[in-house]
Amino acid sequence: MTPEPFFALATVLFSLGIVGIISRRNLFVIYMSIELMLSSVNLILAVFSRLHGDMNGSVIALLMIAVIAAEAALFLAIIVGLYRQRRTLDSDVFSKLSQRDTL
Repeated sequence: MTPEPFFALATVLFSLGIVGIISRRNLFVIYMSIELMLSSVNLILAVFSRLHGDMNGSVIALLMIAVIAAEAALFLAIIVGLYRQRRTLDSDVFSKLSQRDTL
């Protein structure tokens, strides 16, 4: 099978992620768009790994999945904390995430 369909799928996924980041204000939707972009990068790494016949790209993709899982836990904890503080997930409300903003 040729890699072109996988490259096209990864391009579409990455483009949808960019559109989600640019057009949405909800922090959770922005986070999911970032995750979509990271998944498309993992797909590209796996395809290149398969094309070249080595496992380096697949190993890096697996390591990225582990890092993404840890990042997901941190980001979701931050989202819950921000929601408890302000009762909204609108990114315009959180223009300055600093201690000076709460004083």
